[in-house]
Amino acid sequence: MFDRVLIANRGEIAVRVARACRELGITPVAVYSEPDRLSPHVLEAGEAVHIGPAAASESYLDMDGLIDAALEAGADAIHPGYGFLAENGEFARRVEEAGLTFVGPSGDAIDAMGNKTAARARMEEAGVPVIPGSESAAEDEEAARAAAEEVGFPVMLKAAAGGGGKGMRIVRDPGELGSAFRSATSEAEQAFGDGRVYVERFLDRPRHIEIQILADDHGNTVHLGERECSIQRRHQKLVEEAPSAVIDEATREEMGQVAVRAARAVDYRNAGTVEFLYQDGEYFFLEMNTRIQVEHPVTELVTGVDLVREQLRVAAGGEIGFEPDPEWPRGHSIECRISGEDPFNGFLPSTGRIRSLQEPSGPGVRWDGGISEGFEVGLDYDPLLAKLVVHDRSREAAIERMRRALEELEISGLSTTQPFHLGVMDEPDFRAGRLSIGYVDEHPELLEDELSAGETERAARVAAALLEEEGGGDGAVDEAGDGARSRRSTGGGRSAWRRAFDPR
Repeated sequence: MFDRVLIANRGEIAVRVARACRELGITPVAVYSEPDRLSPHVLEAGEAVHIGPAAASESYLDMDGLIDAALEAGADAIHPGYGFLAENGEFARRVEEAGLTFVGPSGDAIDAMGNKTAARARMEEAGVPVIPGSESAAEDEEAARAAAEEVGFPVMLKAAAGGGGKGMRIVRDPGELGSAFRSATSEAEQAFGDGRVYVERFLDRPRHIEIQILADDHGNTVHLGERECSIQRRHQKLVEEAPSAVIDEATREEMGQVAVRAARAVDYRNAGTVEFLYQDGEYFFLEMNTRIQVEHPVTELVTGVDLVREQLRVAAGGEIGFEPDPEWPRGHSIECRISGEDPFNGFLPSTGRIRSLQEPSGPGVRWDGGISEGFEVGLDYDPLLAKLVVHDRSREAAIERMRRALEELEISGLSTTQPFHLGVMDEPDFRAGRLSIGYVDEHPELLEDELSAGETERAARVAAALLEEEGGGDGAVDEAGDGARSRRSTGGGRSAWRRAFDPR
């Protein structure tokens, strides 16, 4: 096993990796940019190396700086987390060339799955079902048009060199193709330095189902079941759960074996996720994420497997430390991504200093956070602040547990996605498991501030009165009603709030 591991990331995933390292007797070493000097991930690691200014290009994306930091700290390995350089094949190779171990797949496997058109071809060769589409990237608009006419409208234009929703456009009829092609290629060029796009059939209301896999250097490749990640906006996930409400045991095993076949087709090692679009009983390969996923905790909670510890074990040359259990999944788990964004204003980023933070707790509640009171949330990095995860015996029970945990969560100082998540937990289609990747667009009511101006004033007055009644303050509330929206009253005050404003 490693003695020291440098964590080439920040925020909640860096905290998560540091904890796994300590449990294995490994010394975690953090890195930080100037604004992250006192961030929780730095304090969690106990040892940290400064790597540059706020700009990610000069800190968390600086390959040479990160490798130098690892060598300076005497690290044996680098764990990339997710985002930043986690899916950069060149970085993985350079880490290995420096005599360090990259905690993840090989650079070749990353590149094989990172090029979307090449990945499609490999998957077809391996017998993995793929969405009908072009066999290669379209070199120009006319090539894209020809491919679209062959596949049949509607189609999706997708960046060949990356994912994350960048360089993607839906084209419903031939007249839209020209402008969509130009905007998709421009965005792809800016995001990935490669403007090529390919064409594939567009599914109207698919679900996003993904399979967690793990592979070692001893010939073992296993799957740990599926996650449902259909609630998204701009192709970014908001709520994830395991298992899916529509995947039965037979389909789970079938999709799992397909995911294993996909991983073996590129000689994959370590943790990864094979993503599918699922509609009307059919499923199609979407892409493979060659890293640990943001939503990995829901799989951990329904299997009991610590995926980050397994990553470290496998990277150190060990075998997978568990046997797949036919009783998986046990119970149900849901994750809400708590981000510094305003859901009532188009999910625009929200910045500010966190004035107070109360983390949820209690049975079956997990908080993977990268923030603390006094932490300054800026615009330099991804707005994800923390992940709130729950587990219970059934989906219905897990929804109620998540609802309770969200009500307990208090973050003041900036807008977050908390009220959106609360709305989802009460929304009938979600509760019934009627989901698709168009869920957010189909439920605009979830993005409307439920309090009118008059109600906001009333809420502020009630909140102030409750605080006075509880002896919790002088009756003052945040400007613009922030105290009311974030449910800042506590204890009996929160219950009184619900009695006053919740019609149920």
